[in-house]
Amino acid sequence: MLKLLHIAAGAPHGEIWTGVFRDALANVGDLTIIENGATLEEAKRLALIQGAEVLLLGWGSAPVPAAIVHEPGALRYICNITGEMKQWVTPEIVDSGVPVTNWGDALAPAVAEGAMALLLAVLKDLHQQVQLIRNDGWYLNTTCTGGSLEGLNVGVYGCGAIGRFFIELIRPFRPVLRVFDPYATEIPAGCERVASLEALFSASEAIVIHAGLNPETRHSVTAELLSRLPVHGVVINTARGAIIDQEALFAELASGRLRAGLDVLEPDSLPAGHPARSWQNCILTAHHVNRNWPTDGKPPTRLDAMHRVCLDNLRRYVAGEPLRFVIDPIVFRRQT
Repeated sequence: MLKLLHIAAGAPHGEIWTGVFRDALANVGDLTIIENGATLEEAKRLALIQGAEVLLLGWGSAPVPAAIVHEPGALRYICNITGEMKQWVTPEIVDSGVPVTNWGDALAPAVAEGAMALLLAVLKDLHQQVQLIRNDGWYLNTTCTGGSLEGLNVGVYGCGAIGRFFIELIRPFRPVLRVFDPYATEIPAGCERVASLEALFSASEAIVIHAGLNPETRHSVTAELLSRLPVHGVVINTARGAIIDQEALFAELASGRLRAGLDVLEPDSLPAGHPARSWQNCILTAHHVNRNWPTDGKPPTRLDAMHRVCLDNLRRYVAGEPLRFVIDPIVFRRQT
């Protein structure tokens, strides 16, 4: 069986290393988990990795020694169970002959679903309606609230796995879809491709952000772009907070001109007492809109999507089949 290894910087991350996942891994190979790996000398970590055939990474991993590029030993595959990995993998490792994968589109359905939920909730002003009723009111001013997906001009910023899944979710509601993504070789049928963010914002009543964060996208949603949206326009962000000029967006929201559903911020939380916490035209979901079914604190009984992707790739590796979601070195360097 495969020799599987995970070296945690401290304690193994609880969301990854569930009992049901460990049981599933036992059917694939022999798993060794090293705790407090950040305290080990680099030479010791290197020796441990050289003795394994597959290195499993994820949240809370200890850094992979750069020397593994030239001295891989028995290592033949690095499987990152989660998404980002720059904290523990260098570009040189991604360039090496050892394939590196991550969770690929594992989160795409959940995040796209969250974006869809936020868009509908903001369009229907559910946050404002709930607050009104809790304060003994009843009817909203319908001349200043509301909206429907049918015929809505929706701009999708980013057409990767999540953006594509979002488009499939929203398509049956018959909006007018426009997409901006300079890196996408193709866009889904029925969408209009636009050549710039200026064109996207100028033609949209709602903007849904699915772009990755990199030097080109950081703060790319500027005050000038936001000014192109109409009164009561909607901004949905389930990607990364730093894609938006947050000060500019907050100014628009404070004025009441725009509406927003934000799963992510920059930084990823707000201090107590911040006025955005009480704005009726803004829904905040604390970077957790893709949450799973409640467990009431009990150990999970089913595998998460990231676990299923990992297990599928391990089975592919054993069978000699092509791995899914092999990291592209160019994309890896572009991401932050």
